[in-house]
Amino acid sequence: MISVIDYGMGNLKSVEKALQSLGYDAKITSNPEEVIKSDRAVLPGVGAFADCRKGLKESGLEEATLEFIKSGRPLLGICVGMQMLFEKDYEFGEHEGFGYFKGSVRKFPDEIVKQGMKIPQMGWNTIIKKFDHPLLEGVATGDYFYFVHSYRAMSENPQAEALTCDYGGEFTAMVIRDNVAATQFHPEKSQKLGLHLLNNFANWNV
Repeated sequence: MISVIDYGMGNLKSVEKALQSLGYDAKITSNPEEVIKSDRAVLPGVGAFADCRKGLKESGLEEATLEFIKSGRPLLGICVGMQMLFEKDYEFGEHEGFGYFKGSVRKFPDEIVKQGMKIPQMGWNTIIKKFDHPLLEGVATGDYFYFVHSYRAMSENPQAEALTCDYGGEFTAMVIRDNVAATQFHPEKSQKLGLHLLNNFANWNV
């Protein structure tokens, strides 16, 4: 079973339906025990970093998520679910992340507005593939994914930075380390290619 972790902040139904449309047993759950026992887990997130972290902690799901990661089974973070896996976030102050990936999350620079770009980045953008990996089978540089975010992660570990994207400068679009992967873009909103990536995740043998 694939658990879609429900801590009150996330695009849960879309993720659940996307996985179910591929034929997988996916379930939204706020039960820490169910998360710990699942075969795979998805950590989504929409909204402010601090609110997501607070919701995860107060629900008891932060501890369950960390225990799940330690089990070695596959976990996929999406959007703020990805950002929380980094060391620090600077949205409305400074906040601690899980520190699983080295790097920080910061706002897009205001200077890009002068270039005619909008904050948040909302819509389709291309990715740059940094290395080959089973999760990235069928994904290539120049492919489009759907993004919605004002803050972006900047990985400090090239060995984990699988995909990047250019929006007023290059930033991290996907990271992979051991049994944990995470995307800034929304695969559940990225149509055929997003479903393909989710299918890769559902078949990922860590």
